[in-house]
Amino acid sequence: MASMLRDLMTSNPTTLDVSATVSVAARAMRDLDVGDVLVMQNGDLRGIVTDRDIVVRCLAEGENPQSITVGELCTDALVTLSADASVADAVELMERHAIRRVPILENGSVLGIVSLGDLAVARAPRSALGQISAAPPSR
Repeated sequence: MASMLRDLMTSNPTTLDVSATVSVAARAMRDLDVGDVLVMQNGDLRGIVTDRDIVVRCLAEGENPQSITVGELCTDALVTLSADASVADAVELMERHAIRRVPILENGSVLGIVSLGDLAVARAPRSALGQISAAPPSR
């Protein structure tokens, strides 16, 4: 079982510049079969946009996904961890902040991302969430 986040994180997560539209983000999520994109500004992590953000904070509010940018929509109060943090650290952080994804940084640069599903596969592979998260995508 992985003990450090570097052993189970998704390396090279999908990133977009703050100026990209929400439509671009949605297509990237679809094409890459991911549920989030990290939002970058001048090479620095600025925020995160999830598929749920697009639905709840853009579409449901009547915003135009072709004109609103990911920089406008993103959650920018991020909590992050280092690649050498433990799986237990990630679990505790996600519980404390009620979040499903944690960007992984090394020397201020984005190295990866860890999701609740990644942790379920690592800690409880036979659980319903672990099995669903480990299953191939259904299209």
